[in-house]
Amino acid sequence: MTHTPDSGRAVRTARIAVTPWYRQLYVQVLVAIVTGIVLGWRWPDLATDMEPIGTTFITAMKMLIGPIVFLTIIGGIAGVADLKKVGRTGVKALAYFQIGTLVALLTGLVAINIVRLGDGVHADPSALKASGDASQYISQGEHQHWWEFLTNIVPNSFFGPFADGDILQVIFLAVISGIAIKMVGKTGEPIIAAVGRLTEVVFKALSFIMKAAPLGAFGAMSYAIGKFGLSTLTSLGSLIVLFYVTSALFVVAVLGGVLALYVRLNIFQLFRYFREEFWLILGTSTAEPALPGLMRKLQFMGAERSTVGLVVPTGYSFNLDGAAIYLSLATLYIAQATDTSLSIGQQLGLLAVMLLTSKGAAGVAGGGFIALTATLSTVGSVPAAGIMLIFGIDKFMSECRALVNFFGNAVATLVVAKWENGLDLERTRAVLAGKAGELPTTTEDVRPAVASPATQTAEVAP
Repeated sequence: MTHTPDSGRAVRTARIAVTPWYRQLYVQVLVAIVTGIVLGWRWPDLATDMEPIGTTFITAMKMLIGPIVFLTIIGGIAGVADLKKVGRTGVKALAYFQIGTLVALLTGLVAINIVRLGDGVHADPSALKASGDASQYISQGEHQHWWEFLTNIVPNSFFGPFADGDILQVIFLAVISGIAIKMVGKTGEPIIAAVGRLTEVVFKALSFIMKAAPLGAFGAMSYAIGKFGLSTLTSLGSLIVLFYVTSALFVVAVLGGVLALYVRLNIFQLFRYFREEFWLILGTSTAEPALPGLMRKLQFMGAERSTVGLVVPTGYSFNLDGAAIYLSLATLYIAQATDTSLSIGQQLGLLAVMLLTSKGAAGVAGGGFIALTATLSTVGSVPAAGIMLIFGIDKFMSECRALVNFFGNAVATLVVAKWENGLDLERTRAVLAGKAGELPTTTEDVRPAVASPATQTAEVAP
């Protein structure tokens, strides 16, 4: 049936659907965090009982991280016409990661040398006794070698990495599998189609779990405040403040500078775009629950799917800017607090070791302490038992580490995408300006056409 202009077809202004503020995830998570803090402060015994809520949510998220990383990397590699591009993207990403890690390590080193918080503590290393989780982390770190992160990439079995949650090994399996599927040609096409469908299923399952994010944030924050108390924040508050300030300066000045000068984007617009992930990380103290959202949002804003699928999961293991700042700052603080004198040459030697040890405990519980102990044990001049000086406040520094890691990987992906001519900057700016609509709930079409800002009308059938 044909319609004439008068046969019922209407022209009306197109409106972008806006979710009510009280239904937005980041608002719900923020309320949950504040509620958790109040509960932990006023009723600490009850708050510590909330731990299973937070850990269950994080465990549920981790359950899907391995499949998401595996499927997206395979999809990214299989979707590239030229495998040489995959290798080129990987090399550029790793080069950027190493430079970023080095700058982050130097940032922490400079900060603690300027503000010498450890001077005057005069801690006796022989009197520092490791206990509980700290003892376990020290033991792991002392027996970890700098080269182990290379040899441990290869898993003992295909399904082992998924069961253990070892993302480095999952990445290794995904890259090998993706290249193999691509190289068998038409034989691999049904597998590629199946990977696409499985990805949709996994992301749909993820959307169910994400509805529990406010509960997870509430449980994690309640337990943290109830267990360690607000008094822990004041005992070594100056070190916490220094770490947060140094991290903030690194994100705004270094990451923001790279983003502005090379990609021509504003870091503060990026903060606003990733506000849901920001509050989720702050509430759960880990960046893993935000990984799927980061990948989907980067692709939605115009970064090539293959680049996102390769750079983001790899960056979660190799591009840990927040952990690097923490590592150099904590090492020098322990040295100062134990009256261990380190020359500039020795400090630069520490940086060389940290470049390797910072990769060794990626994704492992207590990874920051394991990497720190591995560094101290490798160098030998700073007592490893000194980590007991900062063990009590580590929980309150983990949120900042995770946030810096997250934004470091967001910026890294945008930089590598532009470097590879795989970033639609016009679309990116439209998304950051809020002119591209809301993010779809599926991965099938995360890059819908962007309506011109001047065009605000659309023909709609009755």
